[in-house]
Amino acid sequence: MKFKTLLGASALAVTLVACVTNPITGRKSIQISNDAELQQMALQEYKATLSKSKVVSNTVDAKNIKTVGMNIKNAAERYYKSIGREADLQNYNWEFNLLEDKQLNAWCMPGGKVAFYTGIMPVCKDATGIAVVMGHEVSHALAGHGNERISQAMIAQGLGAATGSAIKSDKLQQIFQVAYPIGAQGVLLKYGRNQELEADKMGLYLMAMAGYDPRQAKPFWQRMEAQSSGSRQPEFLSTHPNPETRMADIDKNLPTALEYYKAAGGKL
Repeated sequence: MKFKTLLGASALAVTLVACVTNPITGRKSIQISNDAELQQMALQEYKATLSKSKVVSNTVDAKNIKTVGMNIKNAAERYYKSIGREADLQNYNWEFNLLEDKQLNAWCMPGGKVAFYTGIMPVCKDATGIAVVMGHEVSHALAGHGNERISQAMIAQGLGAATGSAIKSDKLQQIFQVAYPIGAQGVLLKYGRNQELEADKMGLYLMAMAGYDPRQAKPFWQRMEAQSSGSRQPEFLSTHPNPETRMADIDKNLPTALEYYKAAGGKL
């Protein structure tokens, strides 16, 4: 009974100390891991991935990845500055690369390290399609979804009762490697359904803020879903919400996204 009381008190301490509110969606989450450590680990994994991959450069697709990435990044920075939370992004060191790989996949690690695979480019079709994916993946990083999932693992193991700073680096590294087993196959942390839907919503707003038409989000996801018909589902969709839920949420969030799009100079 005493142990359960202590565990309950620890859980309460975690909630009080590390409750983070997403400035775009308002969703609250527990993030007890040290962001600086996660970003350093992400940088190491990103460099390792690039060293083992064929990085595509000086092609139209590669240039579009960098251009759209910078536009989404700038839109996020403008928004965070407008609400007085620019400090949230001060340690991000953005990088956008296209990797030669037939997988239909893309990801963004803590700290803004982004990779697209050439396999997803035909589904994107154009810069707006890239913006749908870029907004979604960047949103996972901005929302701290990696920290949240790793924090859940830490709490489940009885680690970090008050803050992530109490965790030894080697233990955190072990948890990080389980959460982000990129390797040769590009397998990433499995986000929860609520995190995927939040990334959809946040990504829709970010692409609109960057001047990309959010009405093109549904056609992209429809094209993506079509790729899984009669075959193994793409890794990119492996933990995503069912299509009906996704489309309903996009419809619900589209009016606000269109307001951002109009403010960015988009034509309705």
